[in-house]
Amino acid sequence: MSNWQKSDWRKKPRVQMPDYTDPAALNAVEAKLSNYPPLVFAGEARRLKAQLGAASRGEAFLLQGGDCAESFEQFSADAIRDTFKVMLQMAMVLTYGAKVPVIKVGRMAGQFAKPRSAPTEVVNGQELPSYRGDIINQLEFTPEARIPDPANMLQAYTQAAATLNLIRAFSTGGYADVHQVHAWTLGFTESEKAERYREMAARITDTLDFMSAAGVTGDAAHTLQTVDFYTSHESLLLEYEEALTRLDSTSGKWLAGSGHMIWIGDRTRQPDGAHVEFARGVQNPIGLKCGPSTTADDLKVLMSRLNPENEAGRLTLIARFGAGNVGEHLPRLVKAVQEEGANVVWVCDPMHGNTIKSDSGYKTRPFERVLREVQDFFDVHRAEGTIPGGVHFEMTGQDVTECTGGMRAVTDENLSLRYHTACDPRLNASQSLELAFLVAEELSDLRMATEAAKAG
Repeated sequence: MSNWQKSDWRKKPRVQMPDYTDPAALNAVEAKLSNYPPLVFAGEARRLKAQLGAASRGEAFLLQGGDCAESFEQFSADAIRDTFKVMLQMAMVLTYGAKVPVIKVGRMAGQFAKPRSAPTEVVNGQELPSYRGDIINQLEFTPEARIPDPANMLQAYTQAAATLNLIRAFSTGGYADVHQVHAWTLGFTESEKAERYREMAARITDTLDFMSAAGVTGDAAHTLQTVDFYTSHESLLLEYEEALTRLDSTSGKWLAGSGHMIWIGDRTRQPDGAHVEFARGVQNPIGLKCGPSTTADDLKVLMSRLNPENEAGRLTLIARFGAGNVGEHLPRLVKAVQEEGANVVWVCDPMHGNTIKSDSGYKTRPFERVLREVQDFFDVHRAEGTIPGGVHFEMTGQDVTECTGGMRAVTDENLSLRYHTACDPRLNASQSLELAFLVAEELSDLRMATEAAKAG
């Protein structure tokens, strides 16, 4: 890897990336970004990698969640706080179910670019380039708005830096105190429809009361008041990624300074393509989306390219098949990993395979299909004797109406009330927390089955 350079991707075939019309403007932006401080640091990325290594062994569990695509227009401190808050609540519930630490990774501070199924879209007979995320072009359906603008990268950097600043303050400034987080969760379980979750919430209360009575102090008490919170995004816009890539003086390795963890999408995972070439050379933990078209041979080649040293925590495989399809596709990929003896973290993304168009015309994701894919994911790992290492959700702390179903029963008719996403539908705060309780039940059942097998 010593001969790898951060610009090597430019020699490879590129897909899902814009063609900028003003090369001089693009070069100027890249030069400016190259002089900016990195958004994250190598020590943080190494710590996350170590924690993901624990998840690959069943000693931790990954919770990854956040926006489908971050928006310049909807950017606010309240939105960041609300998503952070719900992820803390979800993590607490999952920690109780799994009885292992939960690694918290936000789709935040960098999730500005989106791959699209078609390069253009048609509205009222007019065809224009597709919207590719605020870091590239604008959502407004006009010819001018859809022209890729390299200056958007500078705004994305500024917003990402502000987001990280706030997250770091929340993580260490008392907002993440475990007692406060649980108090928020108790508010959720007061609803009549949340009766099935009250018992688990009550057991968490008993645990916290015991710890207080036992006089948990010092370092242990401090641990209950702070959290590690990491950021991640799809490394789609490689000009931005390269400009923020730095050489780590401690290890002599390259770091993608745009986020702690980056992932490669199902549409950009060509083994000889630009995105795989970039990701293979940085020391960050790497995610790889695996969809129905991923073959066992594809996966073996990609694992060899992205993690040639078979380093624990380096590679996370994010499975996204759609409810009802997991049993058909996941087992062959699990077997491919076993045949290679590969160290990976298996994560379930139950969002991207379950997008439908509702009768009212909105893109949505039914809650019950999201839940079913998670359950199918656990069932396959239980059958194969392998470790389900985490979940990956598109969600928000806001009270949106974008996914149908859940305890509060969002209907097709409700979608228009608060449908705010710039791209794909997200779980709202209530749906996210409900899903966490249901996943915690799966984790608890899995843990008890494992313990019983060991005892037997």
